[in-house]
Amino acid sequence: MYDIIVIGCGVIGASVAYELSKYNLKVLVLEKEIDVADGTTKANSGILHSGYDPEPGTLMAKLNVEGSKRIKGLVKKLDVQYNECGSLVLAFNKEDEKTLEKLLDNGIKNGVENLRIIDKEEVEKLEPNINKTVTKALYSPGAGVIDPWELCIAMSQVAVSNGIEIKLNSEVVDIIKEDEKFIVKTDDNTYTSKYIVNAAGINSDKVHNMVCEKEFEIKPSKGQYFILDKSQKDLVKHVLFQCPSKLGKGVLIAPTSHTNIIIGPNAESNSKISDKSTTFEGLNEVKEKISKTISDVPYWENINNFSGLRANSIESDFIIREAKSCKNFIDLAGIKSPGLASCAAIGLMCLDILKNIGVDFVEKENYIDSRKIIRIKHLSPEERAEKIKENPLYGNIICRCITVSEGEIIDSLKMPLPPRTLGAVKKRTGAGMGRCLGGFCGPKVLDIISRELDIKPEEVYNTNFGSYIITGKTKEGDQYA
Repeated sequence: MYDIIVIGCGVIGASVAYELSKYNLKVLVLEKEIDVADGTTKANSGILHSGYDPEPGTLMAKLNVEGSKRIKGLVKKLDVQYNECGSLVLAFNKEDEKTLEKLLDNGIKNGVENLRIIDKEEVEKLEPNINKTVTKALYSPGAGVIDPWELCIAMSQVAVSNGIEIKLNSEVVDIIKEDEKFIVKTDDNTYTSKYIVNAAGINSDKVHNMVCEKEFEIKPSKGQYFILDKSQKDLVKHVLFQCPSKLGKGVLIAPTSHTNIIIGPNAESNSKISDKSTTFEGLNEVKEKISKTISDVPYWENINNFSGLRANSIESDFIIREAKSCKNFIDLAGIKSPGLASCAAIGLMCLDILKNIGVDFVEKENYIDSRKIIRIKHLSPEERAEKIKENPLYGNIICRCITVSEGEIIDSLKMPLPPRTLGAVKKRTGAGMGRCLGGFCGPKVLDIISRELDIKPEEVYNTNFGSYIITGKTKEGDQYA
């Protein structure tokens, strides 16, 4: 019997697990994918919004501002890559300028600091490549970009280090309420718990409806993206938004925490949960819309495209509450933008709800509140030489595009929640995120995973179960295909 079962381990579920791990509670996290951060958390813009967009008085407004401040403290503890680059919402006409005034007013009411509207001259000084038709911009120096999956992984690893159980490849197929407990069934196991936290993202309505009366509906919206090579890192220095519309914050262009350039997303409503494809039409829409911000984008330097699904609900605000028809069942649903920026505050709010409905929180005495990652590419020549002296494998560079060593990959395999796929290693180390997308380092990473985890090479997948890289030997000997 568990005290609490959390369903879903994207950045919201991980934040809840991280906060719960500070207390003497028996907690289980069930994640249907082969790794954490494999849904919306993996495929989003990575923007830490400052909080001027949500309507004052909403949960979005409150949690965005609180969450953004909290994350800025967490990134230091958890050693997560973050760049406080600031953001600009651009105006191109008088109507846009009215929108900037409304956003400024929102931001002031929401408690966002240092917001101001700047003129054309200052915009062009901050962003020399901006379209010359720009007239003004709302400048928020406190906005930033973060690695969303690294944040999720870091919180999950700290949670596991403190006794939280996270079971991967464990999709919830049914929930039954029996007396004062929940019986949670997966494909291959059954668990019982006193409380449920539903953080299942785009599947949160389905999980809710397994045991509760219908209260909300998730209507996924797909967005497609371009990723430009690091050679284009000077194209823009800030997160550049166009004025928001009913469909969202619109197409943006921004630096990433890895110094690439990200462009997107569009908004495709009524998307299927299974549809994570990219299309000519969708990507062309992104190109057309971003040309309003920057007219000459070097798409020949594009190294990857991807799509993500937003967990839009029929409610305009976040859904964070105990289910109306099911006591001790907490929904964290409809967490669309600014969900990433809000996640750390959502975790704390979930704890407050659990306290109010009867969970007894007793703090642990020997809590581990941080982690440290060695990144060879970020070290000075002297520091790098010292690390290589300690462990020569830090000198064996496996991914040359990103500068990731064999030592760093082995480190990731020895940490809590070790990766079992090339994609999971990529999320933890960056190996395979460069211009060649793992074309050169992929086979070496596969060999390291196979060797260190003592599994057959054909048991190492690309991103999820069934995404085979090799299926067996082509002939007797050591050659695989």
